[in-house]
Amino acid sequence: MSTQQQLDDGHIIMFPFMAQGHLTRFIALAKFISQRKPNTKITFVTTPLNFKRLQPTLQTNHICLAELPFSSADHGLPPNTENCDSLPPHLIATLLYASKALKPSFDNLIDEIIRDEKRVPSCIIFDFFFGWATDTAKRVGTPSFVFTPGGYGTAMMFSMWLHSPHRENGDDSKELIEEFHVPKFPDACRLHISQLPSRLRDSNEEITTYAKFYRMHISYSQKSDGMLCNSVEEIEVVGLKALRNLMEPKPVWPIGPLLPSFLLQGNQNKNNGSVASQSRTGKEFGISPESCIEWLNHQKPSSVLFISFGSQNTISAPKMMELALGLEKSGKCFIWVLRPPSGFENTSEFKSEWLPEGFVERMSETKKGLLIKTWAPQLEILCHRSTGAFLSHCGWNSVLESLSQGVPIIGWPLYAEQPYNSKMLQEEMGVSVQLAIGNEGVLSSEDVKNVINYVMDSSQGEEMRNKAIGIAEKIRAAMREDIDEDGGHQKGSTIKSIDDFLATVTSKDVII
Repeated sequence: MSTQQQLDDGHIIMFPFMAQGHLTRFIALAKFISQRKPNTKITFVTTPLNFKRLQPTLQTNHICLAELPFSSADHGLPPNTENCDSLPPHLIATLLYASKALKPSFDNLIDEIIRDEKRVPSCIIFDFFFGWATDTAKRVGTPSFVFTPGGYGTAMMFSMWLHSPHRENGDDSKELIEEFHVPKFPDACRLHISQLPSRLRDSNEEITTYAKFYRMHISYSQKSDGMLCNSVEEIEVVGLKALRNLMEPKPVWPIGPLLPSFLLQGNQNKNNGSVASQSRTGKEFGISPESCIEWLNHQKPSSVLFISFGSQNTISAPKMMELALGLEKSGKCFIWVLRPPSGFENTSEFKSEWLPEGFVERMSETKKGLLIKTWAPQLEILCHRSTGAFLSHCGWNSVLESLSQGVPIIGWPLYAEQPYNSKMLQEEMGVSVQLAIGNEGVLSSEDVKNVINYVMDSSQGEEMRNKAIGIAEKIRAAMREDIDEDGGHQKGSTIKSIDDFLATVTSKDVII
């Protein structure tokens, strides 16, 4: 195949922010695009340490990695920290602001690609936190598209930061409205002040800085040529409509779920109880997938609670203690991904003193609980027939993984758009119950026990599970592509959406 033929489907630049969930989403999109348009060249742009981690999982004939220099120490960060998962929460904002320093190197990279190929890239797909990439795209004359997680959470985030409907007189007011309508959403969609992330409820200089940062990047998104959203048209009707209202007249393409194909096989996967390990971002698991599956194989169907707060989230030490006591009181089998509580380095070793006395030993003796430090094979756990519920921080990647398997969720959102996702899961979809939000308020072990039993044992919990199974079917249908008896090509909504997006961007090569 000649070089010209290889480039016939264009060249797409992908630029994710340096956080685990963001990288995972962008990697999956790169592979999805490569599957739909095999002759499209994709350049995946990141920093040196992320480059090194991702290289074994991403490098293919048509997907290549490009490295931008970044020195964390120059920005008040610990040496060799280029990813949110290696930073304590109070330094994540520092990394966000420091990432603007990548712009000159990114500009130089795009100029170099144009010189080498004698044409501009087909488009730049950028992370919300790299909104300034729209300026680069406009300068060289190529379209740019922001890539976001779910529709509902993104739309809520945009609307709340832009309009501040929870404040009596806009940003200058410290008076908060207890319950309010969110602009661009249906009139019936209302938020209670308790459902907001703490950053939106507080009023201080740091929050003002955050507000300016988010509004600037929302503006960049709205000035781009459109949005890709890791969601499914049929499961996020309200959220996607609100998002389109906020992006109007720019298009919004729902191109999710960006999940490994083995997660979309329905009951076939749940029945065999074993799948090959799927490493997506070069992380080493704290337990082998095989050992985890062997433990699950000894449990009854839908009897296990999986607990994970994501790649960079954790809860306070007192709440961790109550969660452990509540798990024990519930009598349920569980898998818990352990990370140090808030206030401790998230890369430090987990200490048994953060759990009730004798808890680790009792779980080992009774085999009721499987405690995993650092990383767990989450995909394999969620698609196993023994998994009955997921106690989650409601990050969108985890939400999609759980819903794709028909697994109901116990919500414990911690920050960003997670509280909005939790609200949607409970109020719009009916597949979740929220246990707590962040590290606020009082949480008792009785609360934990009662919510677990409600979701896993009650008739209402069974109804939630049935609704989640219905959503799983809609997710699978969106990814289907069949040839019918008459030779017609039948595509699910997501396949249509990604093909429409690719037809739009790869038909506009600009030769220079």
